[in-house]
Amino acid sequence: HDVAHEGETGKTFRANFHDREGRTVLIVRVGKQNTKGVEGNIRHYLYLLENAILNLPEGQEQMIWLIDFSDVSIHTYISVRLAQEIIHILQNHYPGRLTVAFLYNPPKIFEAFWKVIKYFLDPTTSKNTQFVYPKNKESVELMKSYFDMENLPKAFGGNATLEYNHEEFSKLMAEDEKKAAKFWGFDE
Repeated sequence: HDVAHEGETGKTFRANFHDREGRTVLIVRVGKQNTKGVEGNIRHYLYLLENAILNLPEGQEQMIWLIDFSDVSIHTYISVRLAQEIIHILQNHYPGRLTVAFLYNPPKIFEAFWKVIKYFLDPTTSKNTQFVYPKNKESVELMKSYFDMENLPKAFGGNATLEYNHEEFSKLMAEDEKKAAKFWGFDE
């Protein structure tokens, strides 16, 4: 409940599909950014990271991030500070959890942003970051190697429809909170 307002626009959520290896997929839609506060955004990302881990299939330790740059504007960007904090947390507290982060169709201005951000990445995280462009044949083949195109949303070059319903996602998160409480022994 503390972070629910951060997710109202569907800026970040756990997908209802997995990659070919059964890994949990987190979708980040940069153009849906609805708040500017770093602390609230960090709490939201941490909540979703923990939720993604909770929902990994048995024997699977990693997840995938699909980061969509459609509809990015000056009003819906992620600040450099927020990006730095997320990277720091991911690298230092969740090492090895990220299989790959696909940066899908980033604007040209992002290349300058990337030049700053990549210096904050450890080599493994940097290596696990892939730029994907819908009109680039190699990018399309890369996405096909990770995803069944029937399950992958059109926003990422697939054939499925991507719909985010905050009320439904909130119900899913409430169910997962019960599962987490049981896992940690707090359900009594």
